Amino acid sequence: VQLQASGGGLVQAGDSLRLSCAASGRTFSVPVMGWFRQGPGKEREFVAAISWSGGSSYYADSVKGRFTVSRDNAKNTVYLQMNSLKSEDTAIYYCAASRTLNAGSYPNRYDYWGQGTQVTVSS
Repeated sequence: VQLQASGGGLVQAGDSLRLSCAASGRTFSVPVMGWFRQGPGKEREFVAAISWSGGSSYYADSVKGRFTVSRDNAKNTVYLQMNSLKSEDTAIYYCAASRTLNAGSYPNRYDYWGQGTQVTVSS
């Protein structure tokens, strides 16, 4: 499975941005897609995840109510709509794919990773 993340950029606090993650290859083998981020000097942290089939999604508390994860099965693409961005959202955002349904928020349960896209929020 190959993942290509895109859509990052430089925005101001309060703005919105939508990230995309295009998946290719054996996408049927990865029922869960996730978004993670790593800010400057910080560890990688979970942001959101969604299943391809049922559409169930879950979020980190820090983004709940501001970010929305969605998928387009026909395009094999997962999106992360980010609204009301804050300076603390500044990070490299990675999409990831897991072969297990219970991947949850644990990075070590994700088997494939994209290259990351930089999001910078200026205050």
